[in-house]
Order: sequence, then structure tokens, then C-alpha cells
Amino acid sequence: MGKNKLIFLTQKQRYLQFFCVVSITCLAACGNNDYSDLTQYIEEVKAVPKGNIKPLSKIQPIESFVFNPEGLRDPFKPLAQPVKHDEVPETPTGDGLKPDTKRHKDELESYPLTSLKMVGSVIMKSLLWGLVKADDGSIHRVQPGNYMGKNYGKITHISTDKIELLEIVPDKPGSWREQQNSLALTDDLENKK
Repeated sequence: MGKNKLIFLTQKQRYLQFFCVVSITCLAACGNNDYSDLTQYIEEVKAVPKGNIKPLSKIQPIESFVFNPEGLRDPFKPLAQPVKHDEVPETPTGDGLKPDTKRHKDELESYPLTSLKMVGSVIMKSLLWGLVKADDGSIHRVQPGNYMGKNYGKITHISTDKIELLEIVPDKPGSWREQQNSLALTDDLENKK
């Protein structure tokens, strides 16, 4: 066993000697002392005329400000909740007509009808869908039975050039009435640019 250990150390020493020889050879190859191109570049940089630095502009004094919080709202207290106009009073109407406030609202009901534009239609699975563009630029696909606008407008019919809907609008306090409305197809020039 001692003999194998002696051979192992000898191989290790040979690897070390080989590494040293290769390292010295590489270092000798890098020992070229010709720096003429670097010296020439430094001289070219030094020969470029120096530019003038513009003087700093005069610093304007800042007026001091004293904060007086009297009469202002405390930023750490919650805001008073605004009255929601979308909520429907629970008083019964004369003819029993009132919007269904318990159903889940469609996405287009968060936009006023005046901010929505019909920009096209598409047939999918033999059903005609309307394409509606909101004022934020998003395009929505609608079909009869969907709702849109702030006045509980239910889509009743879609054609290639118009979306018809039936809205429920407040008539007088505690009463509602139905109103026909529609969105006509618009030639949206913004999409063509």
C-alpha cells in the first residue's frame, strides 16, 4: 500500500510541474513590451482641445412654506362614503317595474351608454354578436340578454349595424319606466390610423 501512495504523490508532482511549465510559457508570451498603440491613443486624446464649461445658472431661493392644517381633513381618517346613485330604493312602484339589483352586473354596465360605440359584429356558431368599444379602448363582445350602460339596459336585438336595448330609467321618485335605446355602428377612424 505504501508503494501505491508513493506513485500517487509522484503523479501529483508531475501534474504540478506540467502546470507550472504551461503557466510560465503563457506568461512569457504575454511579456511583449510594445505599448506604442496605447501611447499614440493617449497622445491623440491629450491633443483634443478642451471645451468651455457653461457656468451654473443662478440658484433661485425657495420660499418657505408654513403648513397650517386647520380646517383640513385628517388624512388618517377614512373618507365619508359617497351616496351611490346606482342603488335602487326598495319602495314599490305603481306598475311593479323596477330593475333587478340582485343580479350580477355585466362589465359594460360600468360605462355610460354615451361612452360606448358599436364598432362591428361577428357571427360565431351561427349567432350574431355585437362588438362594442368602451371609452378606455377595450372591445367587448355582446349578445342579446347582456346588459350595458348605467340605466340597466338589456340588449334585445343585434343586427349588423345596430344594437337595440331596453333601459329601465327613473321616472319620478320611487317609480321606473322602460325606454328604448340603441347603439348604431360607427365608422371609428381612430382604429384605422
